[in-house]
Amino acid sequence: EEESQSSFMHLLKTKREARLMEKALAEKDEAFREKMKVIADRWRALRAKRAQLKDHVEKSGRIIQENEEVRILALKIESKEREENMHKESEILRAKMKLEALRKEHWKLCKKVQKYSIFKKYLEDVVKISQFEDILEVTSRYKLLVRTHKDLLQSQQGHKELTEQDKVLLEQDRAEKEAELLQYKSELVQLKLRFDQAQRDILLWETRWADIQNRTSKKTGKLWTIKLAIHDLFQ
Repeated sequence: EEESQSSFMHLLKTKREARLMEKALAEKDEAFREKMKVIADRWRALRAKRAQLKDHVEKSGRIIQENEEVRILALKIESKEREENMHKESEILRAKMKLEALRKEHWKLCKKVQKYSIFKKYLEDVVKISQFEDILEVTSRYKLLVRTHKDLLQSQQGHKELTEQDKVLLEQDRAEKEAELLQYKSELVQLKLRFDQAQRDILLWETRWADIQNRTSKKTGKLWTIKLAIHDLFQ
């Protein structure tokens, strides 16, 4: 029964795709006709232009022989027209190939519609013997049940993934905290060593400072004695 309902849903979807494909095919066909019309107009204009150019070249034969630049210009124009013709022919070929592919796809969709049409009759019989009013109500109820079942499975899977994720995060947090604790202990040891070294440096610099002050005091006394001697000599 579930397979039949699924097949009918696929049939409805295929019909809808077939209608969309028919619409797209009609639009592509109309666009192709318009494009072919434009190309035909361009072809007529190109032929007229080519005829005018040919007439001009025939009338100006003596001038072309005397002026090489005009001949080169005519060759360039002809080469450009040839390239444009090749480009238009390529566009026409691509459009034809695309149209053929759309026709093949439309034929495949029509075959699918014929293949799954039996399920429509089956669902109509189901509606007759059930409390449902039409086929759309049956398919809507089926979609609701499928969506509910899918949501339930996703919820269970999400709960399981969250639990596992919480465990992983807890282990990661624990490992990070242990690493931080080890780092703090190492930094504490380094700070203690630096503090001890700083204490030793303080003692050393205090000794040096006392020595410097002692020598400064001696030199100050000598300087004062020299100033007095100079003053006496000056007197």
